[in-house]
Amino acid sequence: MIKNRIDFKLINTVLLILAVYLVYQTRDFWVGIISLIFGILLPFLIAFAIAYAFYPIVKKLTDKNVPKALAMFLVVGGAFGVICLILALITPTIMSQLTSLFNGIISFLRELSTDYNVDFKDIQNTLSAGFNDTLEKLGTYISNGALSVIGISIDYISKIFIILASFVYFLADMDKIRAFIKEYLSHKSKKIYNYVAIIDDEMRKYIVGFMKIVIISFFEYTIVYTLIGHPNALMLGTLAALGNLIPYFGGIITNVIAAVTAFVISPALFIKTCIVFLVFSAVDGYIINPFVYGNSNQVHPLVVIISVFAGGALFGVLGIVISLPVAIIAIATFKYFKKDIMNMNKKRKRYKVIR
Repeated sequence: MIKNRIDFKLINTVLLILAVYLVYQTRDFWVGIISLIFGILLPFLIAFAIAYAFYPIVKKLTDKNVPKALAMFLVVGGAFGVICLILALITPTIMSQLTSLFNGIISFLRELSTDYNVDFKDIQNTLSAGFNDTLEKLGTYISNGALSVIGISIDYISKIFIILASFVYFLADMDKIRAFIKEYLSHKSKKIYNYVAIIDDEMRKYIVGFMKIVIISFFEYTIVYTLIGHPNALMLGTLAALGNLIPYFGGIITNVIAAVTAFVISPALFIKTCIVFLVFSAVDGYIINPFVYGNSNQVHPLVVIISVFAGGALFGVLGIVISLPVAIIAIATFKYFKKDIMNMNKKRKRYKVIR
């Protein structure tokens, strides 16, 4: 009697390898589909993220017996009002300082080339062409602090309107969305519900802390560079605020730009700028950031650097921007499931010993 046994594990392995091979061979097709789906969902994801960030403010107002419609009007109207006011007041100044900043960098390279006999001609030409192109594009879109719709594609405008409209609807229904998720997860799995609650709390603390850091950085560096007489103080303050989107490296890049432009103006200003660079980098790293973010969002600098590098390599600029919140989520996830992971490892070791 012949024993006919089928090794299902081997068949499943072969089928899995075959499926992976087929997906790899048709990767262009799948990448195209994924890119299309991502392009469709991206405006809604951005709108949801903005609504999620503004929801705590609406929640605080409604908790103080402010009608929800009025709270939303104050939050949405206030946000757009502040953005329009900032654009109207500082855009012309930033444009002129941006030109001065570009010219300062070109002059810095020219002086290095003359004093130390180093050929920076190709770099100067490339930077000059890039700066002129940037200024020309900015001049097309920006006029006296107002965005000019001339030359902006219909697709770009439609996406902005989709994001704005979706943001308002998501913000209005955020209570219902959170209640639905809470009810679903509480019935489905208590452990997953607690995990989502922890992630939500971590993200809330991060967003609140990030907004505070952006405001503090803008006023901090604008005031300090103004006091030491740097001509590009407002531009550098804006860059310092936006630089918080790139953890660690954003602030360093801003201070390097400040030092380069100060070097062209005078040795005294260069020394003052370097002092600001050293002192306020330490103040930000060891006093302001820990105080604002608190103990819950403390991430080791090496983890931040690795996450920024990995995010940039995988997803470009978007990956760099989301690297820190993703790192916070990953650390919180590991801490929450640490016991489960350790128990699984123990069970595997016991299984191997018994076997």
